Amino acid sequence: MKKDLLTHFSFMVALFVLISLYKDWIRIEFLPFWFGGILGTLLPDVDHLIYVYVVKPTEATSQKVAGLVSERKVFQSWDVLAKTRGERKELIFHTAYFQIIFLTFSIFVITSSGSLLGMGLVLAFMLHLLIDQIIDLMENNSLDSWFTKFPFSLDAKQKRYFVFANGVILLVLGFFF
Repeated sequence: MKKDLLTHFSFMVALFVLISLYKDWIRIEFLPFWFGGILGTLLPDVDHLIYVYVVKPTEATSQKVAGLVSERKVFQSWDVLAKTRGERKELIFHTAYFQIIFLTFSIFVITSSGSLLGMGLVLAFMLHLLIDQIIDLMENNSLDSWFTKFPFSLDAKQKRYFVFANGVILLVLGFFF
């Protein structure tokens, strides 16, 4: 759990510091941007809880996590979820389909709303998903779980382009809007 949180928050802080410096947002009135970043970093992990309680509540890992949560052992349940993340193939947020839909929503929030909280939330959410994809590429050399619902298959090079494009879009949205 600590490693997972440290990884996501390290990248979020680095990106948000760079954006804040670039846009001269080093004042107290820009704190909602940072609060949105914290929230957006944590929200994609709700996907694992949806899986545990709604999608596959009868699986052994789901029952173990639900038992730990009912005993108020939140950090231990998070550890179990982090160690077994590769087992969950039917996550909702961790798919390319969701990412494409969320990108559309993110563009709307960033370009239209003017909400610093919303901007921070969607940028951190996108960053979290991007980091999860990079981790999957590095650990499993595959993004197959992200593309299971597609009616076609992408080769390894096309999947890397997908991850690269997500990174470029994140940077463009973060720095130029």
